[in-house]
Amino acid sequence: MQAETALKALLRERHLQEHRAFCREYDKVARVVDREQVSGYPSKATFYRWLSGSLTGLPHPGHCRILEHMFPGWKAEALFLPWPDEPPTDPTAASVPAAAPAPQPVSSPTATTPAEYAGVTAIYTSRTEFSHEIPTPKLFDNASEVSAAGLSLNLICQQYPDLKLRALLRRASVRLLFLDPDGESIRRRNREEGHEEGHLSAWSRGNINIMSRLRDELGGAADKLELRMYDETIRFNLMFIDQKLCVMQTYLPALRGLDSPTFVMERTGSDSSDLYSVYDQIFASLWETGKTI
Repeated sequence: MQAETALKALLRERHLQEHRAFCREYDKVARVVDREQVSGYPSKATFYRWLSGSLTGLPHPGHCRILEHMFPGWKAEALFLPWPDEPPTDPTAASVPAAAPAPQPVSSPTATTPAEYAGVTAIYTSRTEFSHEIPTPKLFDNASEVSAAGLSLNLICQQYPDLKLRALLRRASVRLLFLDPDGESIRRRNREEGHEEGHLSAWSRGNINIMSRLRDELGGAADKLELRMYDETIRFNLMFIDQKLCVMQTYLPALRGLDSPTFVMERTGSDSSDLYSVYDQIFASLWETGKTI
């Protein structure tokens, strides 16, 4: 009997082993990684060949790129090898598949954080690079408080798996501040990035609708999810986790949000001398003037 592939085992763990469920997840990742791959998921027959381990080579590079982002830390080659009974510890090795690393809480501030960096612990050249190094489960799986402000907030609304997102909303306090999909600021940003008219508004409106629907599902706990929107020139995308960690992404002229640098910073103390405190104050100001949804 042929051993199942690592891809099949990993998909089963995430309840994505059915073709339709896999395609939804594939498109969700493609919208972030490579929009040209949206709706480019494999046919049902091809998908089940992937799972069976009967491929003689690898899927084309576009598929491989999506799969590697779907399973951070895994090389495409390793995903199509047999899943061992006792996986080794290095999932990046192409020749030997390994168990997917268990999500760990994002590190908290420590005495080793250099004061001269004002709490900044990592810098990434793009949000795509950041998402590959710090996947959303590592950010949100253990969070009890999340606050975010930006454009459409895809990091939490689109990139975090649906079941995990629902679990987060049931246990955590979440505040989300979207750029007004009908405002002048989002239209101006849309023109600056060179999109078709209404492109960014559709993303923002769609994610607002998703989170509004999930809030309705919370019933008596709906007050744990607060939604607001604002109409100001967008300069940053801000994400705060448990009042300890901030992910800040800049918005640069003409560059898509995905292509802009991303900074990770931690609160280093209570004296407001770190960059976390600077962006925390910016969020507080935007939130205070935001319009409740």
